[in-house]
Amino acid sequence: MFDVALSSVFAQLIRDFRSPDTVWQALILLLILVVAKVAERSVRGNDLLMEGKGRAARLGHSGLKRLVLPLCGALLAILAREFLRPFMHVNLFSLAIPLLLSLAVIRFVFFVLRVTFSQSPWMRNFELAFSTIAWGVVALHITGLLPAVIDLLEAISFSAGKQNLNLWMILQGGLVVAVAMLMSLWLGNVIDNRLSHASGLDSNLQVAFSRLAKAVLILLAIMIALPAVGIDLTALSVFGGALGVGLGFGLQKIASNYVSGFIILLERSIRIGNTIAVGTDKGKVARITTRYTVLRAGNGVEALIPNELLVGGTVQNETYSDTSVRHALVVQAAYQDNPEQVIALLEKVARDHPQIATLPAPQAFCTAFADSGINFELQYWLDSQDINAQQVRSVLNRTIWAAFAEAGFSFPYPQREVRLLSASGYDKSSAKPLTDKQ
Repeated sequence: MFDVALSSVFAQLIRDFRSPDTVWQALILLLILVVAKVAERSVRGNDLLMEGKGRAARLGHSGLKRLVLPLCGALLAILAREFLRPFMHVNLFSLAIPLLLSLAVIRFVFFVLRVTFSQSPWMRNFELAFSTIAWGVVALHITGLLPAVIDLLEAISFSAGKQNLNLWMILQGGLVVAVAMLMSLWLGNVIDNRLSHASGLDSNLQVAFSRLAKAVLILLAIMIALPAVGIDLTALSVFGGALGVGLGFGLQKIASNYVSGFIILLERSIRIGNTIAVGTDKGKVARITTRYTVLRAGNGVEALIPNELLVGGTVQNETYSDTSVRHALVVQAAYQDNPEQVIALLEKVARDHPQIATLPAPQAFCTAFADSGINFELQYWLDSQDINAQQVRSVLNRTIWAAFAEAGFSFPYPQREVRLLSASGYDKSSAKPLTDKQ
């Protein structure tokens, strides 16, 4: 009944284009939109007043900003239509009202989606595509062409296995799947927020459970949505078999990396913030995904390590069970300096540094008698990986240099003693000068 009414309204509007009533309706609609825009600007002007409010109040104000234009315009259009009906044709108002209401619905739906997926980069493109499709459907519905378009889509059919499919059924299935996936992603975000606030759960387990929950919810959404529109899932068995063959041959590395990623997240053998070394790559774990792990080196270069290498190879984890790491500093003193005094001075310099751990205490050792002096090694521990080890080493070197100068110790430099020995029986008179031929 509503479809027939809209179609008749559109037909009457076509006939009224030559009537002055259409011009007056257009001018009144333009005035209504201007008033609605002014109302929207007044609501947006209150943004500064909402800064100190709670999250619920700010969300309500943000939603009102998106809805005030279409709702105010639709309400004014309804009032204008009822008031002007006895005096002129109001077919243009009858067409504008469903368009404004559909705009309000679209804005409300995407306001909820933006709140749910606030950090998703795909939301803007999806909103544009969905708005275009929704307005196209409304336009076809108003013009009365929607049934004809549906019949045309149903006429384009094909077979997939034992299932007869048509283009209209596939579009319906895609829409239902999209809605079901949005619901599953929303539930996944809810689960993710709950897991992130679980203080007793490890961060790696939070990531693993969150991704596992999203994958299961998306799979359930597809399995529930497709049969809901009449698409038999057995029709997809051919595609499933092809996908299995692809995973077995061409995608085995990718599948192995994904499985290894879940193993790493569940076993907690590597955590975000650990300092690890894999082959020639060494750095701090910045991110763990289901396919690769991001390793950030000290120079800022990030290496993407496939998870398969972390599970199947040898990984040196400096912070697996303890965040403390031992460092060593080699110092050489002259032979005339007292080794006991040098050891005491080195240990005192390390103890006085505020970032060096007190337990285990710093220790200095006499390691070797070198060509130019005595080698000493100062060993000390740093409690946290957040401490800049290079900066600590630089401060120690400068402090040791000043302490040696104050104590009268010296740093040796390479020395060589050369002796000239005369050859026995060598007769200077028999020596002949070299010529160019020689």
